[in-house]
Amino acid sequence: MDKSSGGDKYNIETAEILANEAQHLPVAEATPIYEQLLLLFPTAAKFWRQYVEAYMATNNDDATKQIFSRCLLHCLQIPLWRCYIRFIRKVNDKKGMEGQEETRKAFDFMLNCVGADIASGPVWMEYIAFLKSLPAINGQEESHRMTTVRKVYQKAIVTPTHHIEQLWKDYENFENSVSRQLAKGLISEYQPKYNSARAVYRERKKYVDEIDWNMLAVPPSGSYKEEMQWIAWKRLLSFEKGNPQRIDTASSNKRIIFTYEQCLMYMYHYPDIWYDYATWHATSGSIDAAIKVFQRALKALPDSEMLRYACAELEESRGAIQAAKKIYESLLGDGVNATSLSHIQFMRFLRRTEGVEAARKYFLDARKSPTCTYHVYVAYATMAFCLDKDPKMAHNVFEAGLKRFMHEPFYILEYADFLIRMNDDQNIRALFERALSSLPPEESVEVWKKFTQFEQTYGDLASMLKVEQRRKEALSGAEDGTTLESSLQDIVSRYSFMDLWPCSSNDLDHLTRQEWLTKNINKKVEKYILANGTIVTDKTSMANISTTSPKIVYPDTSKMVIYDPKHTLGAGAGTNAFDEILKATPPALVAFLANLPAVEGPTPNVDIVLSICLQSDLPTGQSAKTGISTQVQTGKAGIPSQLSAGYAPATSELSGSTKSHPVPSGVSLKPGSNRQYGKRKESDRQEDDDSTTVQSQPLPRDAFRIRQYQKARASSASQTGSVSYGSAFSGDLSGSTG
Repeated sequence: MDKSSGGDKYNIETAEILANEAQHLPVAEATPIYEQLLLLFPTAAKFWRQYVEAYMATNNDDATKQIFSRCLLHCLQIPLWRCYIRFIRKVNDKKGMEGQEETRKAFDFMLNCVGADIASGPVWMEYIAFLKSLPAINGQEESHRMTTVRKVYQKAIVTPTHHIEQLWKDYENFENSVSRQLAKGLISEYQPKYNSARAVYRERKKYVDEIDWNMLAVPPSGSYKEEMQWIAWKRLLSFEKGNPQRIDTASSNKRIIFTYEQCLMYMYHYPDIWYDYATWHATSGSIDAAIKVFQRALKALPDSEMLRYACAELEESRGAIQAAKKIYESLLGDGVNATSLSHIQFMRFLRRTEGVEAARKYFLDARKSPTCTYHVYVAYATMAFCLDKDPKMAHNVFEAGLKRFMHEPFYILEYADFLIRMNDDQNIRALFERALSSLPPEESVEVWKKFTQFEQTYGDLASMLKVEQRRKEALSGAEDGTTLESSLQDIVSRYSFMDLWPCSSNDLDHLTRQEWLTKNINKKVEKYILANGTIVTDKTSMANISTTSPKIVYPDTSKMVIYDPKHTLGAGAGTNAFDEILKATPPALVAFLANLPAVEGPTPNVDIVLSICLQSDLPTGQSAKTGISTQVQTGKAGIPSQLSAGYAPATSELSGSTKSHPVPSGVSLKPGSNRQYGKRKESDRQEDDDSTTVQSQPLPRDAFRIRQYQKARASSASQTGSVSYGSAFSGDLSGSTG
């Protein structure tokens, strides 16, 4: 499983293949494979179980005990622990009373470690069955055995496990078999505790079900599955920390510790989980336990500087200075490969714990290191100035560093900030002049900016203008090969303060765009007109425009295309599909669609569309007898119509007559059940009674009928019942007036 074989030493698929192969090999050949796997996955309980079962099969008890001693305490998984108890029972089976006592102690040890597991129900049952099977010579031993069984039951029924209900039933039967009078009091006492544990189990199960218990511990790669598992463990930990069962603090803390230990079996390479675990211990008042967690974490993640600093901080906070110092020294290593950060942090630690002289002495040694950068000089100078109140020492350190880091613009800026705090304007100007004379133009931009800001804040108008002019001359050509000229931006720069500006945000935006255009004025550009009419030049560069206005967000114009309604992606495919639809459409329907008016605006005129539907002469054929209907969607607006080649109610039908005649066109308008007009009731499609008039009927729900009703009431035209615009419903109106 080296990098040459899999590319990644934590390759899970390779590990699973090796584990499967090892199962079919003799134990002598499988041992190196298991050792290699467990070196990479030290918390993989399933690999440990395979490994130990291989030795159990050969009855090698000494090797089996050694393997169990390496894995049990850090692999709190029920299958592995049941394997352990099986081994213990086999070893002690023929040792009589002594063996039984050893087995009982092993059960107690196991339940003390993993009894809080949600899957520990079978272990509790097995222990109870073992206790019941122990022989009792006399009444005293029998009484002692019953008392022991009762205590185990009472622990089991208040533990949220999958088998809690079965354990409660067994406990009730047990108490009733011993003494019904005593059982009544004990059961009533433990019933509320059991109910609470059962309720907590149901909540706990929701969190446990989200966890992948077959997952191997690998360094975080940022995959979705890993993040979901991290979230699942965080939720479970938060649930347990809330003490939902309201048990005593000691029992609650024990359950939280158990959950953290199980979490680390899978989140072994996550420094934040180790840190949370140690911090929880420290917050709970157990600093020693927190230190032990950090020590384990540093063995698991020896390259984690974060955890080393966290551990050193905890040691220092409890007064263990020497222990903390050892951790800092471990970060420095042999000193040759020590980072500047480790130098700085150790120097600060010495200043806090051993005083000024110890920090100064270490700085003098650290600056000789080949890995020392300007950060170490800045850190010690700042320490001397702010903590030791020794500005002269700080000035000397900055000067000493200047000889070595004159080429570092950020060191110049830090030195300038120090001199500004010292109000040493002469040395500030001298520093800028020395630095700008040695720095190349492309690296001096920030230094010129700082120099300009200094003069704008502390200089007079003449010096301010002079430095700005020098900056333009020095940086001309350094930025895109353009010549910097005076602009209104210079005024904005001089007369602004913090977040106060001498112009509006719109003005600032305008100036920014003008500045960009000025830089690109001599380039060969293309013009693009935006939606607001603004001409944008240099399409590829527009995406890089920066503005100080927080209210304006520019689109990525490099991905914009000119809109052409005649040319769209997939137009050919759409046309072909439409042609295929037309070929399969009946000629009469095609003719009907061709007579529809052109749609102007977002929606067509509903009245006009419906009138065309009524006047269309579609052949009825067999569809008139069978009532087959065809749905037609008109125009772009999606106005639904249902053309039914059946019988439509004539004028006399709508006016209350029992007679009905087919409309010549054979067209009946019947809105679909899933449309906005609603579903017409079955009674609306039946013939009205002779004595029933329109006045006694409720208003029609059909939108078109309501529209015609309203129009007819407003007009004085005669209702003839002919097949004309709206005439199919004219009898409805005549019936109401008759």
